[in-house]
Amino acid sequence: MSTELSTAAPLSVVRQYYALTKPRVVQLIVFCALIGMVLAVPGLPSGPELTRMAIASAGIWLVAGAAAAFNCLVEKGIDAKMRRTAWRPTARGELSDRQALLFSVVLCGLGSAVLYFGANPLTMWLTFATFVGYAVVYTVILKPLTPQNIVIGGASGAMPPVLGWAALTNDVGPEAMILFLIIFLWTPPHFWALALYRVEDYRKSGLPMLPVTHGNEFTRLQILLYTLVLFAACLLPFVIRMSSWLYLVVAVALSVGFTAYAFRLWRQYSDALARRTFRFSLIHLSVLFAALLLDHYLL
Repeated sequence: MSTELSTAAPLSVVRQYYALTKPRVVQLIVFCALIGMVLAVPGLPSGPELTRMAIASAGIWLVAGAAAAFNCLVEKGIDAKMRRTAWRPTARGELSDRQALLFSVVLCGLGSAVLYFGANPLTMWLTFATFVGYAVVYTVILKPLTPQNIVIGGASGAMPPVLGWAALTNDVGPEAMILFLIIFLWTPPHFWALALYRVEDYRKSGLPMLPVTHGNEFTRLQILLYTLVLFAACLLPFVIRMSSWLYLVVAVALSVGFTAYAFRLWRQYSDALARRTFRFSLIHLSVLFAALLLDHYLL
């Protein structure tokens, strides 16, 4: 442990540990899980269901934070080479490997216990499998080996609504799998847009991201193709009558917007446009799931 860390104020240390959990990413994960919980319950949730939602959200947050901390530990050398991640406590040496690993294990253990006793064993095992898929299969194996890392590893990132659905129903229904499919197809164009304007960072890090291995033009085409398939997937909740016209209108508008960004990116590239495409992808997913929530209660 560094001298600076030894003399740091407690709040500073707390912030360092909190940063390991990747708060913004975890917030989106919990939000998507909460949408799965809400959609699994016809009408307004009862008091016990609201309690279970709160407990399950806390458990999912803990395990997701554990996966993020483990990712920071494994990728500390890579993070140190990239401007986007060089500030992380593990990359800067502010927290030791032992501290990061212990923090991850404690969060995972606490989260698993919360889910097992507060929700159900199915949710706990699905969440733990997601932890292994992201922290080990994706971070340790896939990410440094193949440019399709985002595509394959996206399965872990697409699990939150499935976890939320399972927490309330003790089952995984077709509706939950449609939500999974939407996030799974959204993940590659979202991350590849980021990788396009951060390509030099990824090249220095040695990670085989698609723009590094296959070039800018090929990546832009893949982004466009994925947004087209994603467009179709976003219509499925309406097709199976999981939602009504309110969601359909929002889904079509968002999908047209995302596809338009991807088309412009494919035809005439700029870093600024790639950055705007990445930012719009975040709006796309957040508003899409918010529309599902509003549709569920208003119509």
